[in-house]
Amino acid sequence: MARAGDDIELAGTVLQYVLPTAAGATAVGHRDFKGLLEFGESFALTEGATYGLKYAINERRPNGGNYSFPSAHTSVSFCGAEFLRKRYGWVWGVPAYAAASFVAYSRVESNNHWAWDVMGGAAVGIVSSYIFTRPYKGWNITPEAGPGFWGVVVSRRW
Repeated sequence: MARAGDDIELAGTVLQYVLPTAAGATAVGHRDFKGLLEFGESFALTEGATYGLKYAINERRPNGGNYSFPSAHTSVSFCGAEFLRKRYGWVWGVPAYAAASFVAYSRVESNNHWAWDVMGGAAVGIVSSYIFTRPYKGWNITPEAGPGFWGVVVSRRW
């Protein structure tokens, strides 16, 4: 008999593929091949960092398996979400972040990961895309903070 949790786990697994595919497809749809390259770099760093950490740390999963930290499902999902947000804006980013958050929830709910595993995966994916991704066109508002200051940077790209 199928449980509701099985459906949540399956939906999260499907979304882990949908988000990076949507990120790449959005770049192709915009004929934004520079963005596609940026996403490829982000994705490669996400995968390398995720699996490097998994094998270096080898944390036990809540279900007894190995290689729990960080969650790969979550890292690739947030990599796609942050790429969409930073490259094309919050109109793309809000639904992508909602979907990536569901992926993270599904991993904990299905007993495959601890909460810190999905937080670590989210951080890896977000940082990877943040490093390589530049805004596509138009206005961009970015928060900035450092020792003794905080604010926003407003820029425009043509």
